[in-house]
Amino acid sequence: MKLSTPLLASALLTPATAQLHALARKAGLLYFGAATDTPGQRERAPYPDSYPQYDAIFENNDEFGQTTPTNGQKWLFAEPEPRLFNFTEGDVVADLARSQGKLLRCHALVWHSQLAPWVEETEWTAEALRDAITRHIRAVAGYYRGRCYAWDVVNEALDEDGTYRKSVFYNVLGEEYIKLAFATAAEVDPGAKLYYNDYGIERPDSVKTAGAIRLVKMLQDAGLRIDGVGMQAHLHADNHPSADDLIATSEQYAKLVKEVAFTELDVRIKMPVNETKLEWQADCYQKVVEACVKVKACVGITVWDFYDPFSWVPDTFPGQGASLLWFEDFTKHPAYDRMVDTFKKLIRDKPGCKDKGKGKGKGKGRGRRTLAARGE
Repeated sequence: MKLSTPLLASALLTPATAQLHALARKAGLLYFGAATDTPGQRERAPYPDSYPQYDAIFENNDEFGQTTPTNGQKWLFAEPEPRLFNFTEGDVVADLARSQGKLLRCHALVWHSQLAPWVEETEWTAEALRDAITRHIRAVAGYYRGRCYAWDVVNEALDEDGTYRKSVFYNVLGEEYIKLAFATAAEVDPGAKLYYNDYGIERPDSVKTAGAIRLVKMLQDAGLRIDGVGMQAHLHADNHPSADDLIATSEQYAKLVKEVAFTELDVRIKMPVNETKLEWQADCYQKVVEACVKVKACVGITVWDFYDPFSWVPDTFPGQGASLLWFEDFTKHPAYDRMVDTFKKLIRDKPGCKDKGKGKGKGKGRGRRTLAARGE
């Protein structure tokens, strides 16, 4: 259901309580952010009446001091035809980040999904595919050079059992494509943090977590730089990791890399929504906040958009939804207040919080580590 004009007007008059990023900074994190997509496209297309209120929430850096393009920098949009590069969609979010002073996480250079059709349809030789990967990364990472705090260099290279996913890249090059991607990204944008990003790698005893650890070690054994591991954290309200599990997993990665982050957080509910399910969801969001603040290497949390109608979940998982922080009428999920309360409690309990960046979470939203990464 689209928002009615009276409902939208009422929402616009409702005082904002923008504070997630500001509280995250006070608790010692570098950022709390929200991914966003191109207006008028995909999930956003049916809801143009919601844009004014959505934009007002998004642009407040006390609420969200970081963002990620959900789609625009992916291969399908950035190189739709061989050697034909189009940065229009990626620029929508990158330009928003620059104009609003938000930290920008860039996503994703090499991924098996949302590829341009020509990539999957070509009969590749090893040499030709190496050239295509290198050319793509040089063009895309080169275009955004100096603007990205971090790049998800390789996304979802692992299958559910922790082995390498049999993608077009792996089938031709094996694990060499992962090495090639990280080596090229490090050369093209040396100031950006280089991440491996995946879902299902949040539990300490998961075979997929073990696979992610092997992947990181493989890169390091090859003498290549990898700065962080991104746990996507597409989680379930009725079956999610405990805070202790999330802490333990994050610490495993932190033994190998300097940074970890929750990069695509949402918590889906089996519809219909009720108070019990919303309580489970709030508990899950709370545990992510607790884990990130308590792990020194955890730099931040990104929700995978914040407004339920713009979520990817209902189309991908029929019968599930309500995974974000704002309902369609712009009232907040209980999870929002739970996160706020958790940040405040952790700040009170830990007056000597780690400092990952100077500032109070306002204005530019760029901390000491961000500036150092740019050599500024």
